Amino acid sequence: MIWKELVEQVSALEVAGDSGEPLRGIEPLRGIEYDSRPVRPGAVFVAMAGGSTDGNRYIDQAIEAGAAGVITDSREAMHRLISARPGFPVLLVQHGRRALAEASAAFFQHPERRLAATGVTGTNGKTTTTYLTASLLNAMGRKTVLVGTIEYRIAGEVRPSIHTTPESRDLFALMAEGVGRGATEFVAEVSSHALDQGRVLGIPFDVAVFTNLTRDHLDYHRTLENYFAAKRLLFDGARYPTPRVAVLNANDASGVELAGISRQAGSEVRTYGIGQGDWRADNVSLLPGGAAFQLHTPEGSATVSSRLAGEVNILNLLAACCATHARGAAFADIVAAIPHLAAVPGRFQPVDAGQPFTVIVDYAHTDDALRNLTTLARKMQEGAAAGGRVITVFGCGGDRDRTKRPKMGEAAGQGSDLVVATSDNPRSEDPLAILADIEPGLKSTGVRYFVEPDRALAIRLALHSARPHDIVLIAGKGHEKEQILADRKVAFDDAEIALSTLRELGYGGVQ
Repeated sequence: MIWKELVEQVSALEVAGDSGEPLRGIEPLRGIEYDSRPVRPGAVFVAMAGGSTDGNRYIDQAIEAGAAGVITDSREAMHRLISARPGFPVLLVQHGRRALAEASAAFFQHPERRLAATGVTGTNGKTTTTYLTASLLNAMGRKTVLVGTIEYRIAGEVRPSIHTTPESRDLFALMAEGVGRGATEFVAEVSSHALDQGRVLGIPFDVAVFTNLTRDHLDYHRTLENYFAAKRLLFDGARYPTPRVAVLNANDASGVELAGISRQAGSEVRTYGIGQGDWRADNVSLLPGGAAFQLHTPEGSATVSSRLAGEVNILNLLAACCATHARGAAFADIVAAIPHLAAVPGRFQPVDAGQPFTVIVDYAHTDDALRNLTTLARKMQEGAAAGGRVITVFGCGGDRDRTKRPKMGEAAGQGSDLVVATSDNPRSEDPLAILADIEPGLKSTGVRYFVEPDRALAIRLALHSARPHDIVLIAGKGHEKEQILADRKVAFDDAEIALSTLRELGYGGVQ
């Protein structure tokens, strides 16, 4: 692709400089970048204003690195560039991220046209739902590109995740690679930040899934209303193409609201839930190793068993099944695949060294998710030996919504017999100050609790306190492999810390 061909596919306000070929002696273009650091000779640099910095400040660095052209959302930057470098190819655009999406789609030869996209948004359950959806599609014989919080999967190859929803350039690169490997499906977590910032512009989602809405990310969105407004962008057609099918949680008030919004936007609406919805679970039995229920759908009914524990995971499974069916999978094939679906790392993940009590690592990092987690633990205790307690270890992230901290304390206290409050990515904040924000919620419940800012010591304290038949919940970090401090990141894995502590206590086994 040459500069002139790229220009034709980007919505520009002004075009300046050489548009012929060869361009600066380099033909064809060799990349699209929005960060000046990876720019190499022949790349196009998209300079756009962001939340923490302005890419227009780095245009000179990009050119010195060999950028063959610049797309900018700053008229001032364009005029400065034209003055300093007459004839240099530059485009002025109104919306930097939209231009990034358009240029990336063009450069990577429009992989979005060869992949059917399924996007999953919501406060809780995005990761599990995307994994289950991709797993079901794989079970149907389809190759997928999966983008999520834990990792990316490109036609079976696993890579660590950089962002829950990366910038459009990176999404198009992943999709193009997947297309090259025979993928036909794209399944992605779509965060509220990504929707608000326009990171998924240019991707027409065939199926859009909504899991739920609870309090989270108010450090960014400020209000719950703004948070919901960001989520609804995936469904209402205001900024992104209206999905063909909207898959919505019938047990969630915001899901019910989205049903009306989606119908008005022209989507086919399919709902799911426990006891209600087009795809519904009835006669639910929560088992130590998963769950069983009656699945009722417009396509038929079946008794199913799942290896995923808890009502929350039943909802995630229903969402995935409904989405997979919307992508053309047969009901019977979906039912046959359900028993083989594995749990997601860091989502109700057991740590077993042969100890006489249960240890669970989970990503629960909102008050709603923590309440669901402790409720599930209580229900598991109902079918176990008498006298078992729920012990919960949790913390709250620094430089994030402070208002949820006492709510997290209250949720943990209400659902537990013993709580150990600790650190969870304190970032630039004083861990003791974060814990002070948590304590009022704990105190309001009357629960017995300890405060231990060292997370490793907190986990050890909880496990040393555990007795036979207890359930120890280690919440907040889940799959994460590091602790983010003010001046550095340190390796930290809740499951590994728990396993090593259990071995210190004299238990053998492996995780």
